[in-house]
Parts: sequence; structure tokens; C-alpha cells
Amino acid sequence: MTKDVKPSTSNRGFASMDAEKQREIARKGGRSVPNEKRSFSQNHQLASEAGRKGGHSSHSNRRPDRVEQ
Repeated sequence: MTKDVKPSTSNRGFASMDAEKQREIARKGGRSVPNEKRSFSQNHQLASEAGRKGGHSSHSNRRPDRVEQ
């Protein structure tokens, strides 16, 4: 007694689009900021310093490792 159940499909979301539409949207993501405004892609040292500052800031209030006796 098996029923042939047709899986429902949704018209929402990226996966429900055809491949060409997905490529078109994905292509726009890489072009959102002009090259002259991408300071980190132009200056590796600036990106490194910013990453270091961000890491230090986000980890600054953690407890030091406990020493087990």
C-alpha cells in the first residue's frame, strides 16, 4: 500500500532558481565594492594589522589558562 507522493517544491531561496540566475546573482557579489575602495586587497600590511587588532580585541577578556597542580 504505497502512495506516490510528489515532493513539494518551494519557490523561495537560492537553490530553487535556475543555474543561470544563480550565477548572475553570485557574480554581483564579487563586484559590490570598486577596486580602489578595497584597501585590504591593495595593502597586505594594513590587512594584517587590522586582523591583529580585531583578534586582540575579541580575545582580550578571556581568562588565562589555568595551571593544574
